[in-house]
Amino acid sequence: MVSARQQRGPKHQTLSVFIAIQVITPDPWGGHPAYLPDFRVASGLRDMVSIFPAPYLLRPKPSGFLCFRLSASYPVGMIRPSSTGLAPTRDVYSVSRLSQEARKLLEGSFPLIWLEGELSNLARPSSGHLYFSLKDEKAQVRGAMFRNRNQYLRFNPEDGMQVLVRARVSLYEPRGDFQIIVEHMEEAGDGALRRAFEALKERLAAEGLFDETHKQDLPALPHCIGVLTSPTGAAIRDVLSVLRRRFPAIPVLIYPVPVQGREAPPRIASMIRQVSNRKDCDILIITRGGGSLEDLWAFNEEIVARAIHDCEIPVISGIGHEIDFTIADFVADRRAPTPSVAAELASPDQNEWLITLRSAASRLQALERRRREQATQRLDWLGKRLQQQHPGQRLRQQSQRLDDLEQRLKMALRGHMQKARARLAGLRSALPRYSPAHRIEQFGLQCEALHRRLATGMHAQIEAPAKRLAVASRALHAVSPLATLDRGYAIVKRHPDGPIIREAGDLSPGDEVEARLARGGIICTVTQTGECDS
Repeated sequence: MVSARQQRGPKHQTLSVFIAIQVITPDPWGGHPAYLPDFRVASGLRDMVSIFPAPYLLRPKPSGFLCFRLSASYPVGMIRPSSTGLAPTRDVYSVSRLSQEARKLLEGSFPLIWLEGELSNLARPSSGHLYFSLKDEKAQVRGAMFRNRNQYLRFNPEDGMQVLVRARVSLYEPRGDFQIIVEHMEEAGDGALRRAFEALKERLAAEGLFDETHKQDLPALPHCIGVLTSPTGAAIRDVLSVLRRRFPAIPVLIYPVPVQGREAPPRIASMIRQVSNRKDCDILIITRGGGSLEDLWAFNEEIVARAIHDCEIPVISGIGHEIDFTIADFVADRRAPTPSVAAELASPDQNEWLITLRSAASRLQALERRRREQATQRLDWLGKRLQQQHPGQRLRQQSQRLDDLEQRLKMALRGHMQKARARLAGLRSALPRYSPAHRIEQFGLQCEALHRRLATGMHAQIEAPAKRLAVASRALHAVSPLATLDRGYAIVKRHPDGPIIREAGDLSPGDEVEARLARGGIICTVTQTGECDS
């Protein structure tokens, strides 16, 4: 609802406008006085319009209307009154002009801003752009991230992710939709923490910090239990209550540390190392109450994980609720879903121990009775044996045994003599067969036979080579030049030391030649050469 009132001055006229806006959504100012901090007007009236300060602004009425008044001064004639004299001439906007002015107003009013919210209605068209809605528990806004920006994303956006974006406020003119244009997006809240959690978990697992080989066994009956936690949290009360109920005789040492905040991880790690070095307790419980992933993040730090891994005392982690998992849970020797369960794991049940002790006492009494009965029976038996072992009785027994041994000795001696005589007779009968003369005679016969074999072998060894030598000699003589000379042939060569003559053409008349005969030789002078008649 708008009403206007004009006041004329000498050169300017003032226009006061009373505006009533119906509020459909809940009071966005949470019950505080309504205030519009960044109102904009058309460029022609921007310098002339003043918004009345907060005291002039009214709270929404029970009827659902928000009321306020605008006043503007402008030169005379700039705004012409209507025929009624109450309202200026209408300035009619087109829809496109309105959308354009609204877009300029939004883009000019807001610089780049940071927003945090949950992704929903995520769309990935073929263009490569991202379209989505960013919402919280009370409102939502459309958003777009163009391809030239989303190509630098370091994660894969999905519906339900909590993200932090840097964007500029705008308006999509074709539909008149209020939207944000995102230039940068990163995981926020649990999303970023969960990513860091998984990365650290994977790296520590690769190093072997979670291996079962490093896990220590829990003592069955610890002499002292240490509890590392915040002294003001609910977890310490639950742990102490369980320990008091299960086994109140075991002393408990409390190591106070902060379990949340930036200073918590180094304090926790330092205290764990102190407990490991001092060894005041046999088992250490690290615990705190439940909370979000961010609340439990102190137990997801690497410094805490390595301190637990290096601790020489068995460690039980009882952090958060059953659904909560931290890096400390994987490194610890035993993980408990809650602080109360951690206390139950660390302490034995006194009722079970009492039952065990009573049972052991009963078994001990029964064993004592049985041992006493056995001792009594043995004492009676030893008494009877003592009577049986009287010296006179033993002397009589030994005398009888001596007589028996004497008879056995005589029989054994007679048997031994008989066996010796039989053996001696056998040796005497066998002695001639082993006489040296008989063996010498046998060896002589063997030597004569060997001598004959040796002579025969030597004659055979000599005769065979002789025969082979005669055959070879005859064969050699058949091919010998001397045999040829014996048949009337001669060897002719130049005199005195020339080569052997094989052809008549090699000589000339007057040449001296030497002819070697079978016996001796002659020197001749060639008078004629030519063919010889056969």
